[in-house]
Amino acid sequence: MSRFSRLRLPNALVMASLAVALAGCSGLSNPFSSSEAPPPPPPIAETLPSSFPPQDMVGRWGLAAYHKEEDRARTEAAAANQCRQPYIITLGPTGGVMMHLADQSTPTELRLKGAPGNRNFIGPAEDPPGGPQDREVISFDGRVMALRWIDTEVQGRYGTMVYVRCGPEGQKPVRQKAAPKRPKAAPKAAPKPVQPPIQRQ
Repeated sequence: MSRFSRLRLPNALVMASLAVALAGCSGLSNPFSSSEAPPPPPPIAETLPSSFPPQDMVGRWGLAAYHKEEDRARTEAAAANQCRQPYIITLGPTGGVMMHLADQSTPTELRLKGAPGNRNFIGPAEDPPGGPQDREVISFDGRVMALRWIDTEVQGRYGTMVYVRCGPEGQKPVRQKAAPKRPKAAPKAAPKPVQPPIQRQ
């Protein structure tokens, strides 16, 4: 046997052993076999009607944001002061609301989407409730609205958005009128001295 043949013999034995091992495993089922269907994805939550109609969101809003819950009251006051340059929400052409998505400079028509547990979301119509581009409505009483981004990275950058409804455009704050001043009464004239009658002697 030549030296070249002796050197190749171990490799041939390895290949033969590998072939025997694979043949023995051929009877086992492969969990990744294409003949078996992959497990179904988790069911998508059914979209329910939202707790309030989109018309309730239309209007002019002062806008601010916070990252810590203890800053919420201060943020509401800051949002109210932004009514000089309000954030305006209008109805979209198909019944949604026109608002901005994260990192977009132009507004997009978004949908109100209800979810189990009386939860409400605002986001693209094609996404299920709680989709990655959605915001969850944390609270809304008609005057103050708080929205939290679902995407944690976006939430970390933008924080929880607080909207405070502004008064009608052009309306000035009502100031209480001061009570009219009463005219000062004229000082009373001093009584004239009464001259005693002249006594005749």
